[in-house]
Amino acid sequence: MNRVNLVVLWHMHQPQYRDPETGRYVLPWTRLHATKDYFGMVKVLEEFPGFHATFNVVPSLGKQLEEYASGEFQEPWFSLTFKNAESLTREDKTEILARAFQVNHERLMSRWKRFVELYEWSRPADGAQALVTFTTRDWRDLQVLSQLAWMEEFWLERDEVVSRLASKGRDFTESDKEALKAKEIELIGLVLPAHREAARRGQIELSTTPFYHPILPLICDSDIARVANPSTPLPRRAYRHPDDARKQLRRAREYHEGVFGMKPAGLWPSEGSVSDQTLAIASEEGFKWFGTDEGVLGRTLNVGFFRDGTGIPANAERLYRPWRVQTPSGGITGLFRDHHLSDLIGFVYSRMDSKTAAADLHGRLRFLGERIQSAQPLTICIFLDGENAWEYYPGNGREFLREFYRRIESDQDFRALTASEAIAAAGEVPVTAGIFPASWINANFDVWIGDSEDVTAWELLWDAREAYAKGAQSEKEGRADAPTATALSAAYESILAAEGSDWCWWFGPEHSTANDAEFDALYRKHLTGVYLALGRVPPAELAKPIKRKPEHALELAPSGFVNVRVDGRDSSYFEWLGAGLYSPERRGGSMHGRIFYLHELRYGFEEERFCVRVDLFPEILADLEDSEFRVTIEGAEELTVVAKIERGHLREFAVQRKNVCLLNPKDIVEVAFDRILEVTIRRDALDIAGKTHLRLGVALWHCGLPLDVLPASGFLDVSFGEEHAAWDIETVEADSKTQSL
Repeated sequence: MNRVNLVVLWHMHQPQYRDPETGRYVLPWTRLHATKDYFGMVKVLEEFPGFHATFNVVPSLGKQLEEYASGEFQEPWFSLTFKNAESLTREDKTEILARAFQVNHERLMSRWKRFVELYEWSRPADGAQALVTFTTRDWRDLQVLSQLAWMEEFWLERDEVVSRLASKGRDFTESDKEALKAKEIELIGLVLPAHREAARRGQIELSTTPFYHPILPLICDSDIARVANPSTPLPRRAYRHPDDARKQLRRAREYHEGVFGMKPAGLWPSEGSVSDQTLAIASEEGFKWFGTDEGVLGRTLNVGFFRDGTGIPANAERLYRPWRVQTPSGGITGLFRDHHLSDLIGFVYSRMDSKTAAADLHGRLRFLGERIQSAQPLTICIFLDGENAWEYYPGNGREFLREFYRRIESDQDFRALTASEAIAAAGEVPVTAGIFPASWINANFDVWIGDSEDVTAWELLWDAREAYAKGAQSEKEGRADAPTATALSAAYESILAAEGSDWCWWFGPEHSTANDAEFDALYRKHLTGVYLALGRVPPAELAKPIKRKPEHALELAPSGFVNVRVDGRDSSYFEWLGAGLYSPERRGGSMHGRIFYLHELRYGFEEERFCVRVDLFPEILADLEDSEFRVTIEGAEELTVVAKIERGHLREFAVQRKNVCLLNPKDIVEVAFDRILEVTIRRDALDIAGKTHLRLGVALWHCGLPLDVLPASGFLDVSFGEEHAAWDIETVEADSKTQSL
């Protein structure tokens, strides 16, 4: 087979969460990912010295890590977490309930039975009951567990304080909290030195990103968005500030050199966003290579990289090599990530057994090396976020990484190289006269400028930037009312922070989070800071939220018992009338590298059966060859119905409990698939003794990989009781007594 030079780049990024007015950190994600992800991602590589990788550290993240490590920071959630539980006010407790459970329930919360218990107790009346019934012991345990859930595996296993508290699991003391508080700051202080040491020994290369993570092509000229998508809505006045782009790059390079002791050769442009103008500036600023997505390369070369049934991309020999982009100021070499393989790590492998997932990825890479003919080594690039995927993996993804690193390191046909090493080892590098202006998401800029909310944000940024420019001009002219140099510097800093990509990431329909309001307010505060620094009154528009309240999914509880004929068709309006509904806001087709297959989920009760219906997007029905649905109902234990689909029809189904197939599944389950999937399960087959609710999840698998799930979080809670049009709790308890006899 061809030798494969594998380039793995982990992109580490958090936006600037510090409020420019108060100096407080509005959101805690930099601190929490620092204790859970950043150190361990580098540390695990020590076990595999032959595996080299590239780590991209965004300067705005690095600056925050330094401030946290100093202990001289203000973060309300940190202070509240470690406040004496006996002194908590009602307002404090309300905030704890809002923050503590913002963690992956399946992978992180579930490690501690006590954490799950507190969550279940907090749910009635949206937490109002907990405010009255939680004891001081409950609040203290919740404070500690909300932090332990965000701890790196290495610390959970080996640090004396963290492992002791993790093993204890409950009944924490105030002295336990003080020990954990000091330990968090200590551990954050190890993050940047760990990266510096790994780079010093040559196992990793450190690259950087424009300082505040802006979309540089749009900073240079917002109108360029129309090249990638001619229908993109634009602000009425183009934002054109290439000097800001240069400043963001120059400051990133200077910060990087100051922290890590070496100039960065490489650049991960924010969100893989590139244009001829930005690459020319990057080349002039001394950067030697950049990374982006295969979609950008495809539009540059006017070719496609569509995969065949075996996963081999068309034009593979063009994708799996570096390209040198010629600019007026010289050349800069580009590396282009395999979108498909990167997204398997980001979105799919977390639903699989870690060793099986790692073996699958290694096998796919070997298959590429065996099948693609090339006179030079294949340069295959896997680039993705270094923090966000792991909370969806068992064990924070460390077992998956170890198994994958081990397989690559021990395979003589592979070399895992840093970006610079891979470019040097690639042989002849072809040249292209320019680059198509786009990002790594759908090869356009729509996420950041494709919606009316985005346009509003750009208009407000334009106004603030113009106010700064006028202030700078008056200072240059020596006018008496001109702002001082210090004031101008503060105003410009707020401009650069507001140019970051993260604010518009959350505007528009593509993304939403429980913290939408905080992101919205923080963006407007950065802009407000411009006017305040200049001694001007901020415009009234900055007091108005930009983000419209999102509707993640339409959720309707059952309103009556159903009467289902299991035939896989929507054969009668009345059979699913009264069913519960989970209908997320998603579209068929690709969105940020993901293809959605499952449209919505219905569920309901008959006297003796629990019924489930799954609707798919019509346009993908033809693609369901050799696929399988997995419908999981969790009571005291899980029961999973596996329905295997062949050429659009149900071939067979099985029922599993504790991963063991039950005999005679047709005695307890009915399954049908035609245009929809319908499944019914007999009540006496479900282990719901003593339960007040069950959990329901549906997944679609293909070729051993989970393609899509409903709900996205994994499970939907389905309550019992007549008020929920479900089996009443007394009947469930009676069933429990009957089953125990």
